[in-house]
Amino acid sequence: MQARRVVVTGLGAVTPLACDVASSWKRLKSGVSGIRKIKHFDTEDLPSKIAGLVPSEENPDGSSNLFQPTDWIEPKDLKKMDRFVVYAMAAATQAVEDAGLPPGEAANEYEKERTGVLIAAGIGGLSTIYETAIDIHEKGCRRVSPFFIPASLINMPSGHVSIKFEFKGPNLSVVTACTSGSHAIGEGTRIIQRNAADVMVVGGTEAAVCKLGVAGFCALKALSTRFNDTPSEASRPWDEDRDGFVMGDGSGVLVLEELEHAKKRGAKIYAEIAGYGVSSDAYHITAPAENGDGAYRSMLAAIKDAEIDAKDLDYINAHGTSTPAGDIAELQAVMKVLGNESKSVCMSSTKSSTGHLLGAAGAVEAIFSIMSIQDSIVPPTLNLHRPPADLGIDLVPLVAKEKHVDIALSNSFGFGGTNSSLVFKKFK
Repeated sequence: MQARRVVVTGLGAVTPLACDVASSWKRLKSGVSGIRKIKHFDTEDLPSKIAGLVPSEENPDGSSNLFQPTDWIEPKDLKKMDRFVVYAMAAATQAVEDAGLPPGEAANEYEKERTGVLIAAGIGGLSTIYETAIDIHEKGCRRVSPFFIPASLINMPSGHVSIKFEFKGPNLSVVTACTSGSHAIGEGTRIIQRNAADVMVVGGTEAAVCKLGVAGFCALKALSTRFNDTPSEASRPWDEDRDGFVMGDGSGVLVLEELEHAKKRGAKIYAEIAGYGVSSDAYHITAPAENGDGAYRSMLAAIKDAEIDAKDLDYINAHGTSTPAGDIAELQAVMKVLGNESKSVCMSSTKSSTGHLLGAAGAVEAIFSIMSIQDSIVPPTLNLHRPPADLGIDLVPLVAKEKHVDIALSNSFGFGGTNSSLVFKKFK
């Protein structure tokens, strides 16, 4: 029996570039960087002092499009949520409204029960955990907020979104480090395909840029430290001068819908989710397999699931974090997948503009992949001045490129050797 087809009918995002999808995409295409100096906590004793930060009063970027939590959450409820939940609520509200789903009181009970939520995170409420631990140390356990636990749990974005919109279908999360957002989209697709729901609100969210989070990744020697005075130059995937990734905060949420359900209500269809592949490196807790084997098998599985050939790919949104080992492993895997067809494919890393949004990265980059299909524009890889020699693929250095994109593949890889690839296809 043929699987039920799944399409994307709504998009929402809060990124280091802007506080919605259209503005983020516009700035991404223009080559703007959302990476800047951290100002909301003291970085004096940290080797890395920069991050991809959501534009706000705490982290201004010179634009007027600043994130205001009270635009999305009642002031009395903010104390119940870590920032990663607030970002998810903002992105989910944008996506649900974009999809034109009827509000809770307007939807019938059957439609509510056939709509679910699956929003992932890699770390969850790290800021809240850090601040609460300090309070206990300095003031004692009686100062712990009754909202500490529910503010921090990784499944709470899904819980809050289901409550706000009265979605009564599947309500869950996944936790797979930097692959979380991609896995949420893939697993949400599978839920619809096996007829457990008709609509799934899926995505990823993260707000781990706090002193504890930056210190932890610094201890791993995973972060860029050479560009603290020139933050916009720090994330430079595949460039010879790359020295690590740049952490970032944000959220991306998509509304997935069974095709006939979407057509019946006249929904706008952005793209079809054609393929989903997963794999494990089974190699190391933080390092990728040196030959990119896990990434290779993840992409192959997604291509097979989409029932296409590698030569059909027009654009690859790479995981491309700007780490010395990870970038080369992914590049080797991609070249192995494409073979002689590599010259016809463009591949870029949008982390060069946003930084690495960890558990939100896969979802935000899925949205950028879909926008490349919509606009026939391939976003650039910033700061790529010295690419590897003898390349057989266009890494779209520095400037966006006009290109007709029918099929895009998005990669996400995470600690623990977990890999995911998604294939998006222009809907016809």
